[in-house]
Amino acid sequence: MIILAIDTSGVDCSACLYDSEKGVALGQVTQNIGKGHAELLMGIIDDALSQSSLALGDVDRIAVTIGPGSFTGIRVGVAAARGFALSLGVEAVGVTTLETLAEQHLRDNPGQAVAVALDAKRQETYVQLFADSGTPSTDAALVSLDEARSMLVNFDGAIIGSAAPLLAGGDAGSGPDRFPIDIVARIGAQKLRGMPKPAPLYLRGPDAKIQSGFALERRPVA
Repeated sequence: MIILAIDTSGVDCSACLYDSEKGVALGQVTQNIGKGHAELLMGIIDDALSQSSLALGDVDRIAVTIGPGSFTGIRVGVAAARGFALSLGVEAVGVTTLETLAEQHLRDNPGQAVAVALDAKRQETYVQLFADSGTPSTDAALVSLDEARSMLVNFDGAIIGSAAPLLAGGDAGSGPDRFPIDIVARIGAQKLRGMPKPAPLYLRGPDAKIQSGFALERRPVA
């Protein structure tokens, strides 16, 4: 199965063509851009296709990061994945940024439970615990740093992600989290068939909200 994986959930804009039978990435491109994913994504996908010597018609499944992460970036990636899936007549699956970092850690440290904690700013963290098999032990959640410390007080495993220094008592996180696109592709290949269509996993609402009490008076048209 050929997977097209897309990540626009953080500072990177990434695409990867992955052969699940061989377990190898055939082509992958990552650009650290911060913002502007919508403008660059299609070109990055084209570059990854060129590296792999494949065409879009060769793709059997789309995998996309669904968050938590950048509110706007996630929307860009999910919309692109669902659009490709519809036009190609293939399935699209969502991969969380938390399970991506857990899978990356477990690849290099097999047999060790892991807690992934992303710096959500405002003294909060996105956090999820995973068993040494990679199976989630808790649901993904947005909690305060104090709540996360309480969750992890008896945790026997590694704590990773940009919020790990904060949970250890530091004054700052480790900087933007980055999600390896080949790991996203590998997880996407392992998802069961018939999964729901990918949808953003925000956990926190948007900062911009409709203000009440400022509606303009409606007047009848003469």
